[in-house]
Amino acid sequence: MTGAAMKEGAVSDVNPNPNRPDPIMTVDGAPFWRAANEGRFVAQKCGGCGRLWHPPRPICPECRSKDRQEQPLSGRGTVISWVMPIHPPAFGFDQPPVVALVEVEEGLRFVTNVENVAPQDMRFGMKVEVAFATTRGGHKIPVFHPAKEG
Repeated sequence: MTGAAMKEGAVSDVNPNPNRPDPIMTVDGAPFWRAANEGRFVAQKCGGCGRLWHPPRPICPECRSKDRQEQPLSGRGTVISWVMPIHPPAFGFDQPPVVALVEVEEGLRFVTNVENVAPQDMRFGMKVEVAFATTRGGHKIPVFHPAKEG
């Protein structure tokens, strides 16, 4: 599946974490979470200088412009770092999740979960693709799966 197909609505068929907490909706983050609910992976882009940024915020961190735009992201990335929180147990997860720092092709970094991979198979530098997991309240959030070869 291509990155474009992954970012346009790929949703995990099985919800491995049915108690996964809902995202916290803030004024600045609402467009990001609305896009995720639609199966789209996006970031903010400055209408003034063109810089991309995440997490969402009210003004561009580069030029201080308030002209925020939505930029679709490829959904392809690389695991920079990862951990499995064991104790205390992660709230909303039946099993310890893989929590990762993923850098997407556009250069932004996201703290997320990597799913569909055994912990012993996790690697720094692993190629991943975005998918969307369902929360207990029915929202969608971006997570990553190992990229398919080829």
